[in-house]
Amino acid sequence: MERELAWNKYKNKQIKEMESLCKDYREFLDKGKTERECVTETIKIIEKAGYKNLETIISKKQKLKTGDKVYAVCMGKAIAMFNIGKKDIEEGINILGAHIDSPRIDIKQNPLYEDSDFAYLDTHYYGGIKKYQWVAIPLAIHGVVAKKDGSVVNIVIGEDEKDPVVSITDLLIHLSSEQMTKTASKVIEGEQLDILIGSKPLAGEEKDAVKKNILKLIKDKYDIEEEDFLSAELEVVPAGPARDAGMDSSMIMGYGQDDRVCAYTSLVAMLEVDKPEKTTCCLLVDKEEIGSVGATGMQSKFFENTVAEIIDRIDKYKELTLRRCLTNSRMLSSDVSAAYDPTFASAFEKKNAAFFGKGMVFNKFTGRGGKSGSNDANAEYMATIRKIMDDEKVLFQTAELGKVDIGGGGTIAYILSLYGMEVIDCGVAVLNMHAPWEITSKADIYETKNGYAAFLKRA
Repeated sequence: MERELAWNKYKNKQIKEMESLCKDYREFLDKGKTERECVTETIKIIEKAGYKNLETIISKKQKLKTGDKVYAVCMGKAIAMFNIGKKDIEEGINILGAHIDSPRIDIKQNPLYEDSDFAYLDTHYYGGIKKYQWVAIPLAIHGVVAKKDGSVVNIVIGEDEKDPVVSITDLLIHLSSEQMTKTASKVIEGEQLDILIGSKPLAGEEKDAVKKNILKLIKDKYDIEEEDFLSAELEVVPAGPARDAGMDSSMIMGYGQDDRVCAYTSLVAMLEVDKPEKTTCCLLVDKEEIGSVGATGMQSKFFENTVAEIIDRIDKYKELTLRRCLTNSRMLSSDVSAAYDPTFASAFEKKNAAFFGKGMVFNKFTGRGGKSGSNDANAEYMATIRKIMDDEKVLFQTAELGKVDIGGGGTIAYILSLYGMEVIDCGVAVLNMHAPWEITSKADIYETKNGYAAFLKRA
């Protein structure tokens, strides 16, 4: 049952392919630090590969045929891509589904205030984070501000080397004897995660002079008023690019690898598999980190509605065709797994843990405790997946998410399984999951991309 270390099988050809893939992946991470940015970057990539907007196809009343490639977008924060296969769509779709939201800190709707000659932005964290990890590090602001005139202003502050960065302050060690007695969840609390954004007063002003200076700066640069914060989506993320990690450059350290490492490898696999037998789909969604809720989360009808439109463009929409298509589909829920960390070995059950460099990880189930909240994949489906991976010489491993009663987690798998389709979780093992900077193995990224491509061709 011991799994092979991927590095031991690579020749020069595989090493070059892996390094090229990982270089492009780092660039994708840097350009896509929010779900909106991921969708924008994905559209640029797939349109170069010949994908067309489904809205255009519908508006022109065009029909879809084998070999056509289309995509649909939901509110700029979720995207679904389809490559129409040779077989009747009623026979099902091969789906790769990942999420493109990541834990972060969001700016509140009434955020700007001044205290003791400092200007701050009030925040609310998003997703599961260890709050103390987000203090005293350089942060950047990404997002959009929608104005009443209908215009939308894109904001990125802190990524260009000429940009200033922002931060959350921490208490100096010399005065922290009381703080150091608190539990990790209380060392920094949610309402202490406010962003320090300025300390310079506006000349000629006495009251709230620092705040007024910030308002002048954003007015001059972005033509934004304070009230425009009411219709803004601004996300605070770690500043700086993803980097090679380790003296051997065998790993990647970057923000948002949960779950953009699986989103990007799914996207690349989708583009690699041309003229598929069955229709293929790459689905990248929002809001997984807070329960897949909302119009852009997996629990919405976006995916189902889009498949219905695809069916209507292929022939003529029938409810039974849609239901049969979804039931006969197969899916890889492309999400990360917890990598075994010998520093914290007590959290893992070693026989059923995911290891760096041993390939893509299949999680038959996730959930908590007694598998609560999980999709538990069928043994028959797991056997099918094993055969595909072995036939295509893709290295893989299986894992659980830590010891039985230590914790747990969830993915979008259970939501798609509600259609009656076969679904299993699989992806890349990650160190530091949900921390500002996460670590992945280049070998695992490469094997996972190959595994996703093998699934699209063979499932």
